Amino acid sequence: MARGEAKQVKSHYQGKDEDFIVFVDDLPQAQKWKIDKSIPLAHFVSSFKIFITHKHGAQGPFDAASKASLENEFGTTDEDEIIKQILEKGTLQESEFKERSSTKNDSMGSQAGH
Repeated sequence: MARGEAKQVKSHYQGKDEDFIVFVDDLPQAQKWKIDKSIPLAHFVSSFKIFITHKHGAQGPFDAASKASLENEFGTTDEDEIIKQILEKGTLQESEFKERSSTKNDSMGSQAGH
């Protein structure tokens, strides 16, 4: 039985001191939003959280961005405005997780074939 196949879309913005990430649920809607700002962010933004990667680009460990790092980079702590800036100035990236499969019960040992 295959499990775990999924796609992940994020907007990556490389700032002066940090890399910022916002996760997106609907890539086509996010691309349309760049042209038509009347589309509500809630239609395609996964969660209204901003993450930093400690200068590891779009990969690496994701930590919640502190208000100080947001203020230093964007000059505000208004997360809605910052998310808009990350979506406008950042790059949308889509990654796919491959499906994974495994046996149902490895603990059965030699009994598995009976």
